[in-house]
Amino acid sequence: MRLHDEIVPFHRNGKRGDEDYEEGEEEEVISSIEAGFLPPPSRSLQRKLVIVGYALTSKKIKSFLQPKLEGLARNKGILFVAIDQNKPLSDQGPFDIVLHKLTGKEWRQILEDYRRTHPEVTVLDPPDAIQHLHNRQSMLQCVADMNLSNSYGKVDVPRQLVIKKDAASIPDAVTKAGLMLPIVAKPLVADGSAKSHELSLAYDQPSLQKLEPPLVLQEFVNHGGVLFKVYIVGEAIKVVRRFSLPDVCKRELSRIEGVFRFPRVSCAAASADDADLDPGVAELPPQPLLEKLARELRRRLVAPFCLLSFSFPTANILALPSCHFAFTLLITLSRVSGYSI
Repeated sequence: MRLHDEIVPFHRNGKRGDEDYEEGEEEEVISSIEAGFLPPPSRSLQRKLVIVGYALTSKKIKSFLQPKLEGLARNKGILFVAIDQNKPLSDQGPFDIVLHKLTGKEWRQILEDYRRTHPEVTVLDPPDAIQHLHNRQSMLQCVADMNLSNSYGKVDVPRQLVIKKDAASIPDAVTKAGLMLPIVAKPLVADGSAKSHELSLAYDQPSLQKLEPPLVLQEFVNHGGVLFKVYIVGEAIKVVRRFSLPDVCKRELSRIEGVFRFPRVSCAAASADDADLDPGVAELPPQPLLEKLARELRRRLVAPFCLLSFSFPTANILALPSCHFAFTLLITLSRVSGYSI
């Protein structure tokens, strides 16, 4: 940690120190996301600061380093400082933590060298602790293998099918697997691209040929148009409500045909936390069940500092202990997730 007196602030006028800094001039302070500079300390901060150097893509900076987060961090004595990727990492800082989400052999080597010369700095995550999990089938298989249940309910994965190629074979494959319409389809590879977030809903057999493999197909589970997105960091669990696809009744199945595509289902903009929902839909999953699920997923999938998020709808909610939960296609492992949840 750094004492405030160790840090000499810079201002937009290029002058150092507090000589021209007066109350009311906060808008002139250089933003903490500008590389190489640290903002002056707020009077509300403790004497000790935690300096977090970050190396993120421009897209991740936009979603993660939002003003609300930076303000909250400053109030907690945490300052975010951009790492200049055009300068040696050892020449920058000093940092207490290096937060990164860059890829490539060159960056990996830079981090490994930095860890050897700066063992006092925490690197999140160490390069040797990072593994990429892109396959959605693999993500859900561990949940299916858990056979998780307790007195508060049970967690299941809807029946699913992987189609790697040949869209023309999908109708027969779905029939042989015994999957019931409508069918939810999502790209097999979760690589962070816009396309990987797309979701399709196919209502009839002929339309299944319009899907684009490789895909994971699942039976659609009616869930009241609301799902719960669960975030886990360490022992902390945060649950938020999101609007989702509406329920499908048998009458609709008889008269609706085709494939309907949804680019971003249940994103942050679809928050349902303040909506006037039916109590049977809005009730959060039992905390003991979530905690047990979180422990198992964390043990099987993630490193200690990894953020794990997953979504599931409640299905067939009955009197406890007969609650039944069914996972959707989304399980996300993220080292640096977006700030909006």
